[in-house]
Amino acid sequence: MSNPLSNFALINNPVQTDSSFDELAVIDLDNDNSVYQPKPIDITLVLAFLGCTTSDKWLKAAMADLPTIIQDHANCEKKAAGTAMNLIFRYMSHTELQLKLAQLIREEMLHYEQVMGLMAERGQAWQHIAAGRYAAGMLKHKRTYEPQAMIDTLIIGAFIEARSCERFWALSQVIEDERLAKYYRYLLKSESRHFEDYLALAQSISDEPIDARVAFFRQVEAQLIDEPDDELRFHSGIPSWIA
Repeated sequence: MSNPLSNFALINNPVQTDSSFDELAVIDLDNDNSVYQPKPIDITLVLAFLGCTTSDKWLKAAMADLPTIIQDHANCEKKAAGTAMNLIFRYMSHTELQLKLAQLIREEMLHYEQVMGLMAERGQAWQHIAAGRYAAGMLKHKRTYEPQAMIDTLIIGAFIEARSCERFWALSQVIEDERLAKYYRYLLKSESRHFEDYLALAQSISDEPIDARVAFFRQVEAQLIDEPDDELRFHSGIPSWIA
């Protein structure tokens, strides 16, 4: 039986570590000729994987309250690292998963550090904001028995990373602050790779094709993005207060 996920070039390829990780340690947002200048990233696979794109209303709300978006972005990077760390401790017998998640944790924490630096540069103080409904809205559909619980967690992780990539791309098209827009373009490469990594790990653990679960969570995720939302967060739905 053919596997539709093969369209994403994931299933038959072993998970690779990223030898370019050290390049993430430096990002020169002031130098247009920097070796770290982000190259154009094709997010066609990301858009094909997701069930919908970000609405203009969300972008309008985000532009009106960038501090909240930036703060929640920092929170998301930290939570992504924490989730990966929890998986490492829970599934210690899966060597491939351990290696890939260890790399992902380093990247997410470096991104967290970078966003914190951008906040300081912008004079933006740290604020506590509660988590939105997005991740919880998907996790409540996670199966409770193994290995299906782990497979669902990894598929959910793939959608979170893919949505992050799509939102970085969407924001980079409309943000007037070119320094921030450049940073979001810089993040596209790693975020687009992370969603593929999560999917590959999920399929490597499953004895059966994961197509049905991917399709299920695609619908769940798209509904969370397309439905009205009373809060503005990096992964929130359509702002209910915008006509």
